[in-house]
Amino acid sequence: MHPSKLPIPKPVIDALDNTNDKPQDHLKALNYAENDLLLILDFLKQYKNNKATFESYRREIERLIQWSWLVNKKSILKLKRDDIENYIGFCLNPPKSWIGTKKVARFIERNGIRRINNKWRPFVTTVSKQDFKKGEKPDKNNYQLSQKSIREIFTVLGSFYQYLMIDEKVTANPIALIKQKSKFLQKRQQQPTIMRLTEKQWQFCLQVVKEMATENPEKHERTLFMLSALYLLYLRISELVSNDHWTPMMKHFYQTTDGAWWFKVAGKGNKLRDIAVSDDMLLALKRYREQLHLTPLPLPTEKTYLFSKEKGKGAITDSRHIRRLIQYCFDKTINKLREEKLSSEADAMESATVHWLRHTGISDD
Repeated sequence: MHPSKLPIPKPVIDALDNTNDKPQDHLKALNYAENDLLLILDFLKQYKNNKATFESYRREIERLIQWSWLVNKKSILKLKRDDIENYIGFCLNPPKSWIGTKKVARFIERNGIRRINNKWRPFVTTVSKQDFKKGEKPDKNNYQLSQKSIREIFTVLGSFYQYLMIDEKVTANPIALIKQKSKFLQKRQQQPTIMRLTEKQWQFCLQVVKEMATENPEKHERTLFMLSALYLLYLRISELVSNDHWTPMMKHFYQTTDGAWWFKVAGKGNKLRDIAVSDDMLLALKRYREQLHLTPLPLPTEKTYLFSKEKGKGAITDSRHIRRLIQYCFDKTINKLREEKLSSEADAMESATVHWLRHTGISDD
């Protein structure tokens, strides 16, 4: 089918709490869609307690069924090795009508009813943070599937078809039958980007945020503590926000009988781990708590959230708020570096993301 003749895909899989196991009206003519969807939902339920993994697996499987149902006209149970190779080729060069220029929610809620978001697309083209700052906009003509994304196709679909094999729904795993994955995956020739701040970048950033905290302590003492926690405790941004299974609390800083301080956190897969708290981190904690009019160090019975919402009640649940805040700190640091005629440091920091703080802290330890 010519790309211009392909229907514009509509999202099928919502969050597990909202997903309907019946195909939408435009898919009901496909007599295999309902069974495919039931199998997919059963598979995805394994990851209901890990949001990041669920969303990653949902994205890859959603793309597959959109192609399998709308382009290849087959049930996912009928796909062979050649089909999967054709599918990967499709992912490398999808029709423009299947490409979006920004990430949007699959479904939106209006008046208590979940509705398809017609702006959603299976593929999204983006521009780098640096190019966006220069005024460049995402262009569908520049869409390119990254090597990381191609690897995720093999990983996720390989796992999915292994699940179907164990459940005796298919007799072979078409992903495993692709012997020459190298024709889709390129060997990395260039040096990978070093995702950490230099000592100068970090010191400038720390100084900038300390000045922000001094000028507006009510707002930015918290920002300073966020920065300190990400750097000194090597935290992922998701580990600072509340979810269905864990809410970071002040009492998660605790002291053992030998006098050492630790911080308990729920990481990937909701696995609990204990992180040693350095003297610098203790000082940062005391400074933050002083601003909150709390005792210097928390007690085991304390019920204070680590980070409360600025508006409303409860703990922060959206990591995007922290991401935007840290990015604001980075932008101010970049400007400061340029003021000090440190252009190369400023240029290099343009690519920095929040996750760099974790790498920087680990490298500097």
